Amino acid sequence: MSIAQKTKVVEVVPYDPEWKVEFDRIKEQLLSYVGDLIITIEHVGSTSIEGLSAKPIIDLDLVMDSYDVLPQIIERLQQHGYEHQGNLGIEGREAFKRRQADEFMKYHLYVCPKDGKGYLEHIAFRDYLRSNAEARQAYAEVKQHLAEQHRYDMDAYCEGKTAFVTSILSKAMK
Repeated sequence: MSIAQKTKVVEVVPYDPEWKVEFDRIKEQLLSYVGDLIITIEHVGSTSIEGLSAKPIIDLDLVMDSYDVLPQIIERLQQHGYEHQGNLGIEGREAFKRRQADEFMKYHLYVCPKDGKGYLEHIAFRDYLRSNAEARQAYAEVKQHLAEQHRYDMDAYCEGKTAFVTSILSKAMK
């Protein structure tokens, strides 16, 4: 584990309706960069699920028709201060990192093909938790417990969620 991962505090906070507003702001900016190259931009991750506690980081999926347009998307995003990081071990999802601060809250940016595993899982997981209050509450409890248990270990926090996420995906992907 790197020093940065050890000193980074895992913070899970109650749902904030401003997350939706912030997503819309980031989305509009990204559409101005690559709107003609993509199908849509989806708000995914825990901040996209009303009522769910989350790390205050917006997750966005820019959805492209196919990998054919990825080189153009990479080029345009680079022109606007993003660095392409590859798939970071997740099939069907290309990660991008902001090289300098902007006026938005922290966010993770992914570019995904419309039929990619990463995108399909993000949507299935999000939609399942949006429609299932019991699962949403259980996930909130898991996250809160892990955030307390692994306050300075993001890797352990993320790893601790794996079994729960996998169980939800097995139901949601049917």
